[in-house]
Amino acid sequence: MRASPLARILLAVYVALAAYASLHPLQGWRDHGLSAFAYLGAPWPRYVTGFDVAADLLGYAPYGLLVVLALYPRVRGARAAAVALVSGAALSMLLEAAQSYLPARIASNLDLLFNAAGAAAGAALGVRLAPWLLERGPLKRLRTVWFAPGAAADLGLALLGLWLFTQLDPTTQLFGSGDLRDLFAAPQGPPRAPRFFAAIEAFTSGANLLAVALVFSALVAPRRPARAALLGLVAAALGVKTAALAILMRAENVFAWLTPGAQAGLVAGLAAAFVAVALPRTARLAAAAVLIMAATVLVNLAPPNPYLAATFKLWQQGHFLNFNGLTRLASAAWPFAALAYLILLASRRGREALG
Repeated sequence: MRASPLARILLAVYVALAAYASLHPLQGWRDHGLSAFAYLGAPWPRYVTGFDVAADLLGYAPYGLLVVLALYPRVRGARAAAVALVSGAALSMLLEAAQSYLPARIASNLDLLFNAAGAAAGAALGVRLAPWLLERGPLKRLRTVWFAPGAAADLGLALLGLWLFTQLDPTTQLFGSGDLRDLFAAPQGPPRAPRFFAAIEAFTSGANLLAVALVFSALVAPRRPARAALLGLVAAALGVKTAALAILMRAENVFAWLTPGAQAGLVAGLAAAFVAVALPRTARLAAAAVLIMAATVLVNLAPPNPYLAATFKLWQQGHFLNFNGLTRLASAAWPFAALAYLILLASRRGREALG
């Protein structure tokens, strides 16, 4: 039994996302003249909500679980749980210390306590589930039977998982990613008819869907029905998108993502994907790179969609401000991470890792 590269990759990605969520919005840094760890000796916060406690616990429970899975089978049981608890507490302590320099954040010893408790709970769950998940469970069989072996394939599966995560951003169009316009003062441009934005959305969603399908097909093991697996991936993405709007928006906006442009892009992207997955592997990888670059360029050159903005003008982020900042970051960065991964797959090392 070897260590799971996928678990280690997911752990690294989770740590990076947790750090960003803890320090969002990463602006307004100032020196308050005190030690960064002065919060450890501060009185308990006067006001604590159930949402804050749940967020602290649930935020670090996956960390504890992933640490145990990443250490398995070399380090198991109580030792793995101890590593997860100590490292989780250390990570939380450092991030809380960094928060003390941000005016929009409040470093809290109570947050540290609940974060450590969440890491411990996740570690306990990991100790119990690690043999089942990594040796004989359905996830292990799914990974072994359906996908190509090697660390490069594990990295690709983590990338697809991140793509599913980007669907949690309710403010982006269907499968839209790589939007960097918030970093620049993009001009509004002249007024446009709705069909103009529908055409942009159709191309963007269709091109990104086709690109993801081509990447996904390169990970599926030979002689496995890639088209059936692709349908499952797309269904999962649409389910995540719908669930995000159901949680964050009003009930009447649950299917706000299903615009005419999104419908056209979804149908065209799926139809093209069912044909394109039969292309040679090198052609699939090249086409995926071109499609991702084209869709990303179009997203950033297109003027802001006023019809999409009107849908979300009454949306109040509230407690989900940091989480939504995290999903926006993941959505903006995903195409560039995908391009880097495609370069890996096109290299000799990537081909050897995928068999």
